[in-house]
Amino acid sequence: MSENNLENTLTRPSDTIEDYLMNMHVMERDLGEIVAARLAELMDVSPATVAMTLKRMERDDWITGKGRKKIHLTDIGRTAAYSVIRRHMLTEWLLVSIFKIPIFETHDEAHGIQHGISPNLEEKMREILNDPKVCPHGNPLPGYEHVTEDWIPLTDLSPGDSVILRRIHEFIEDNPEVIEFLQEYQLFPGKKIEIKENLSFNQTIKIAIDGQEVTLGYPPAQYMFAERPNS
Repeated sequence: MSENNLENTLTRPSDTIEDYLMNMHVMERDLGEIVAARLAELMDVSPATVAMTLKRMERDDWITGKGRKKIHLTDIGRTAAYSVIRRHMLTEWLLVSIFKIPIFETHDEAHGIQHGISPNLEEKMREILNDPKVCPHGNPLPGYEHVTEDWIPLTDLSPGDSVILRRIHEFIEDNPEVIEFLQEYQLFPGKKIEIKENLSFNQTIKIAIDGQEVTLGYPPAQYMFAERPNS
């Protein structure tokens, strides 16, 4: 059965479970594992709440391995995760392209819309938006992970490197202080930046953008990715 057909046969999970699945997909994609403690941070809930929710998700076959085993999405869980993250990212693009919402405001706006989008509307959105491969922040839609795999974390770049900022990872999209900082200095995907300093001893990077110098700490910079021109 194809993914689309499987998705159409599923009973859609609750909004809360969709949020869990979305974060689990991101963790599995980029960390290689799903960690309950990190999930509590991303969901902004207590470890006890996560433990209870994971128990229900295992009961309902969204995940396996809760407890002392590693947590994994089941086939059904992964299909549901792919669906909600596609709906979220397509909604972000719609907000940017049609409603001209600034990209760093789209994440929260899309979160309030994504759960109500039907499979038919999702397909229409994909057609209207020409089936985008990444979201406005540069994160890959399911099936297009290869598009971003060669992009480099800012923390891995050296002084003198001139690059194009391509991706702001989901892990910092929910941090309002970081997002406010990126908005203030116009650090959007597509912007050209030059690495001026990369100081590992104090965990900071100084970059030049639009004629001004900006200092970033390693915690957000490790989740900002760039591409070398003509690479």
